[in-house]
Amino acid sequence: MKKKVFVFFPDGVGLRNFAFTNFKNIGEQQGFDITYWNNTVFSLKDNLGFNEVKIENHCTHPLLAIYSRARKRAELNVSKDKFKDSVYPTYKFPFNSKGLKNCVKSLVTKFLIGLYSSEKGIIKLRNKINKLERSTSKYKYCKAQLEAHKPDIIFCTTQRATQSISALLAAQDLGIPTVAFVYSWDNVPKAMQVVETDYYFVWSDLMKQEVLQYYPFVKENQIFVTGTPQFEPHYNTALKQTREDFFKENNLDINKKYICYSGDDETTSPLDQYYLEDLAKAVRSLNEKGENLGIIYRKCPVDFTSRYNAVIEANKDVIEVLNPIWKQIGSQWNQVLPTPEDFKMLYNVCEHSEFVTNVCSSTVFDFVAHGKPCIYFNYEQPQLKKGIRDIGQNYKYVHFRSMPSKNAAIFCTDKNELEGLVKQILDGKLSNVGEGKAWFQIVAGKAPTQASENIWKAMHTILK
Repeated sequence: MKKKVFVFFPDGVGLRNFAFTNFKNIGEQQGFDITYWNNTVFSLKDNLGFNEVKIENHCTHPLLAIYSRARKRAELNVSKDKFKDSVYPTYKFPFNSKGLKNCVKSLVTKFLIGLYSSEKGIIKLRNKINKLERSTSKYKYCKAQLEAHKPDIIFCTTQRATQSISALLAAQDLGIPTVAFVYSWDNVPKAMQVVETDYYFVWSDLMKQEVLQYYPFVKENQIFVTGTPQFEPHYNTALKQTREDFFKENNLDINKKYICYSGDDETTSPLDQYYLEDLAKAVRSLNEKGENLGIIYRKCPVDFTSRYNAVIEANKDVIEVLNPIWKQIGSQWNQVLPTPEDFKMLYNVCEHSEFVTNVCSSTVFDFVAHGKPCIYFNYEQPQLKKGIRDIGQNYKYVHFRSMPSKNAAIFCTDKNELEGLVKQILDGKLSNVGEGKAWFQIVAGKAPTQASENIWKAMHTILK
């Protein structure tokens, strides 16, 4: 008899990895009966024809946001003291002091942080959060769904969504095994493990070590190294278009060489538009010296700002905008959902660009998969002033310590050096691809094409 798996989407971030790849087909080929347990506004049944059970009750406990924020800050405080490392406070977002309601929330959060900033305190906080969520109507609602459908295992597609807590608690209380997939390469040191499940699927040995390091309550036999489906499409040559077809479809000049500028969200890089402007100036200068270059600007899918518009308009002779093919279904960042068509676009942007430039993005790995270099901007802009976040702190984060050498990316530390770096890459005199591939393997594992298969094999092992 086929084992019934609920693939759980607490929010939309997992769609790209687990609905739009071959993940479902591979699972069915291995004999699983797959149903999507869907907490998002995106209908998998209507759009993709998948079996789904919709979660219509989204009622978390009114105090969940306060306790979750306190839990995160308490974990970061413990990491700072435990590892004697000042990087952890830089992961904290400032408190909101606008209005009486936000002031009260911040005061209560600060009180909880002061009370629970110890390893035992964090356990108490997590138990309190679980107690609050077990009292919600959503917990009862999800428990009834599970009792009706009787899945053999729950696979939660991200570990970082508070919307998943009550649903996973309901499963555990019914004795159904639960698994959480650690969603992103930087999530573990940033205290973004919101849920406690029976098992955890991680990208690499590095991420496994991190989970054990930061979460002592997790045991080694609970962790499976599977890889991530995030990069699998880059190895699907069926997505590849000819240069001629891709350029024609996107109104690009076939005679130009294009450099991709991959935009960042406003939190990570608040002055990101000025790095695009610097690249445009470098490209314009090189064109005056005989090159024929253009820029493909691909924005961050969850960036809703208009901050790039003036730069793009002033440089429209060299900048072509190729927006990600994502759909905005709601106002929150996790309600901007990818489409299957975007896999093809991203594959071909990587394939037909000379290299990528950005601020600290994981797109370095997307391009390395295509044998293309990456420039990371790492210098201050003159517009930087008090209250604006300096991008330099990004490169001090724990996940950048995974670089096997400083040559795993090409760092531009002075805007006056940018033109020279671009020229060297174009002339084949400078590249990070070799070291970048080694870094990719450290972060994403040794078999980036087999992640989906590994995840299903791990679920077989658990169910045995």
